[in-house]
Amino acid sequence: MASSFNFVIGSAKFIFAPIERCLNCKRNFDENMKVLQKLLKELNTVKEVIELRLSAEIHGGTMQTEEVKNWLDDVQRIKTEIEIIECKAKEKKFLSRVFLGKMVEEKVVELKAFLRKGKAFLGMVKSFKYIIVGGGVAAGYAAREFDRQGLKPGQLAIISKEAVAPYERPTLSKGYLNPNPKAAARLPEFHVCVGSGGDRLLPDWYKEKGIQLILGTEIVKVNLALKTLVSAAGEIFKFQTLIIATGSTVIRLTDFQVEGADAKNMFYLRELEDADKLVESIKMKKYGKAVIIGGGYIGLEVAAAMSINDFDVTMVYPDPWCMPRLFTPTMAAFYESYYENKGIKIIKGTVSVGFNANANGEVKGVKLKDGRVLEADIVVVGVGARPLTALFKGQLEEDKGGIKTDGFFKTSMPGVYAVGDVATFPIKLYNEMRRVEHVDHARKSAKHAVKAIKANETGKELEEYDYLPYFYSRTFELSWQFYGDNVGETLFFRDDNPLSPKPKFGSYWIKDGKIVGAFLEGGTPEENKAIAKVSRLNPPLENLDQLKKEGLSFASKF
Repeated sequence: MASSFNFVIGSAKFIFAPIERCLNCKRNFDENMKVLQKLLKELNTVKEVIELRLSAEIHGGTMQTEEVKNWLDDVQRIKTEIEIIECKAKEKKFLSRVFLGKMVEEKVVELKAFLRKGKAFLGMVKSFKYIIVGGGVAAGYAAREFDRQGLKPGQLAIISKEAVAPYERPTLSKGYLNPNPKAAARLPEFHVCVGSGGDRLLPDWYKEKGIQLILGTEIVKVNLALKTLVSAAGEIFKFQTLIIATGSTVIRLTDFQVEGADAKNMFYLRELEDADKLVESIKMKKYGKAVIIGGGYIGLEVAAAMSINDFDVTMVYPDPWCMPRLFTPTMAAFYESYYENKGIKIIKGTVSVGFNANANGEVKGVKLKDGRVLEADIVVVGVGARPLTALFKGQLEEDKGGIKTDGFFKTSMPGVYAVGDVATFPIKLYNEMRRVEHVDHARKSAKHAVKAIKANETGKELEEYDYLPYFYSRTFELSWQFYGDNVGETLFFRDDNPLSPKPKFGSYWIKDGKIVGAFLEGGTPEENKAIAKVSRLNPPLENLDQLKKEGLSFASKF
């Protein structure tokens, strides 16, 4: 009886053993196919990053081009073979998978080898939870806010083309050009965040906080879908969340093929390196002639600085008055008179069409459209700036020349934020999208974006950015501030005598019967706060004559 039972059991095992092996093969096939798909996905990512790096043409010998191209061809081959396996597996759901099992196992081994080789081509990929691309004012303020919000060491990197930690850029056209060596602003004294009364963030601060400063590094290729940045040296950076803080670059006369615009001693002022070169030339050309091209922020501030440095200064700009985007003719007339009383000559309504140089290639003359030629030992050009958005073209939605964001500085790509000069954002006060180029907005937008990132991670609510436009400048003994919007009709008030030792005057902008903006020269901190408040409140006006009579005191009532 027992022997019969054992015979039956043995026969059953003999009969079902192949079936069991087939079932095991099927299970192994399914598991290996999952592994295969995972490896293939990872291989595709590596392939796309390698192609991104190659397309940037910046491998500089670190990648063996022919070998990499052969690798890419092999990747395409193995992808095709895997597609064939997948198709065959679908033809006969059971037996096909059994017979293809060995082939799938081989492909898993082959894919792993391909991945190792691909990663070797790339070298070490640096990955961070947060990356800020751009190392200007916004980057420094964002870093401080990340620290305040809670940041683990190694989570944040700042990638900057400049070789120094973030600093307060407005200093370059003011204190940095001070002729007194003892009084001149120099790093490390104007690292952020001293511009808003905060602590100075020296390079060691970033190190202590575990924030990696990747300086002297230019990003030349970006793939936001892959969350990948490629540097000019071929380094690969991966991020989970990106803050675009690339700021602006100056508009150069060479961009318009202006004759002789590449001469020596012609300067643009945007970065520390620019300011260092200008300071060195000021020392070399002491008591010389300086021509300032442009009548905006940079033009007015640098003209004042060159005058203080004992240069014979001439300003040239095409507009009918200086700072036309903000100043009214009445306001501009005061500043032009003040500058002329300081010995600065002003030529309006014309442009430079070329430059003469000496045998050493140094600029010696500025040719104007009206035919005049101005002698020059130094030329400083300040004709505007444009936002640095080219890296992101076609990847992010744009508006009004910048990267479009919402009230939290989120762009059209999840996990990507834009702040400062490059962001076109909604201004709640005016219910419209705007791009603002000013240090105040750079600071505040950076802080708000970081708060939004952290709020999104923790599920907390955050108010949308509610910005009151603010601009200021300081030249000679003058100091003005403006808040709000400069639209509608204007109402000028107070003393506008350019010979006054401490001139104080201002203007209101009125639209639809409400004050929407206010400007004040020579105001005290309390008076400046008053015009800021009235510009945000937009109080209705019943009597313009009364406003003109009250002038500054009207703002002080709120």
